[in-house]
Amino acid sequence: MRHDKLVPGAILIALGVIFLLRSFGYIHIHWLNILHLWPIFLVIGGINLIFAHNRSPWATVLKLAVVFAGIAILLFGNFNNRFVFWPNYSYHANDDNDYDVDTVMNPNVVKIEGNSVFTEPFHAEAKTAQLNISGGATVYRLSDTTAELFQATTKEFGGRYEYTHHSDDSVYVLNFKMKNNARFNWGKNKTNTATFKLNTAPVWDINIETGATKLDFDLTKFKIRKLGISGGAASFHIKLGEPLDATNLNVETGASEVNISIPRDAACSIETDTGLSSNKFDGFNKTGDNEFETAGFNNARKRIYIHMSGGISDFKVNRY
Repeated sequence: MRHDKLVPGAILIALGVIFLLRSFGYIHIHWLNILHLWPIFLVIGGINLIFAHNRSPWATVLKLAVVFAGIAILLFGNFNNRFVFWPNYSYHANDDNDYDVDTVMNPNVVKIEGNSVFTEPFHAEAKTAQLNISGGATVYRLSDTTAELFQATTKEFGGRYEYTHHSDDSVYVLNFKMKNNARFNWGKNKTNTATFKLNTAPVWDINIETGATKLDFDLTKFKIRKLGISGGAASFHIKLGEPLDATNLNVETGASEVNISIPRDAACSIETDTGLSSNKFDGFNKTGDNEFETAGFNNARKRIYIHMSGGISDFKVNRY
């Protein structure tokens, strides 16, 4: 046996078995671990170099053990600690096994603190409203209603938020963005936050473009026609209510955790283009390559359509 081929061969075999099991839905891979546990590859390479010319059985066992243990930790480890991302963004697990967003202090950045409230009065003629949200380094929350058309309450520790609006016929377009974002904040209790409230009367189209962000939206009280999410290293938790005739959700991410909850009796289809991402769709039947549906989808009058695309992300859809 060529001992110099042992470790590369073992890595290929292990990855092949893992990807096969993942393709059949037997295992779930934590892809985000790669972003903060990548030094495991250095450990595997270092052990292989040290014992490269050692032909003893114990050295062979050691090299194989390091390979398989390292890959197992890298792909399956579920750690309640801090995950650091470039360029100083980080995530840490909280008591709910969810993720909060922090960033690391930079001594050259002057801290800007403030609280703001943005409101848009309710317009009876607003049958449809569009909310556009952009900017990272923020925790975004939405669950409550308001008698106004829109309300946002913010806490600012770096950069500032800006709100603009205009109307296009009967559609009211609301733009909420982070301005002058220096891409830094200051720990768990020093995180930019924006908490939204919406009126339940209009049909809503929501577009979100973020960087490193935590987003927690409970949309069960609202009529959602379209929801678009585009983000980098982020954590997105979305809970949808009963669909309209057609409710469309489009998610495009880089390295993110995406968790979507839909009503148990809602008809839903999922189309994926997720590369190396891990998918877990509870209660769905696979109907084709990268296509999934709930039972009775074709006969339902109201439907949810979900399209997901991403590089290395964790995608989950569950029914509540």
